[in-house]
Amino acid sequence: MSQADQDRRVDYIEFPAVDVEAIKRFYAAVFGWEFTDYGPDYTSFHDGRLAGGFTRSTEVSGGGPLVVLYARHLEEIEASIRDSGGRIVKDTFEFPGGRRFHFTDPSGNELAVWSDR
Repeated sequence: MSQADQDRRVDYIEFPAVDVEAIKRFYAAVFGWEFTDYGPDYTSFHDGRLAGGFTRSTEVSGGGPLVVLYARHLEEIEASIRDSGGRIVKDTFEFPGGRRFHFTDPSGNELAVWSDR
């Protein structure tokens, strides 16, 4: 897809990270994301569809938009998040069309994972 095809679409998501190396290990282990480093304080990721980055920060504050990821096997991802140092902050719940839970990564960013199964 060309840049012109991306007009008015979300193009990049950036998160703060207290420990960039820990963030890379976590998202690579849980979601299989690939990373490219741009110095010691910044890394970009690609999840196969969307790109983003993590920038070193002294703290992570809550609030703002909630990024929601999809997973076919919700329970497997939840276990992987726990095993990789993430924390479940909202247990799995059902909604019309699926189920989801919320977690925080090692820096404290809150994201959610949903499944239609």
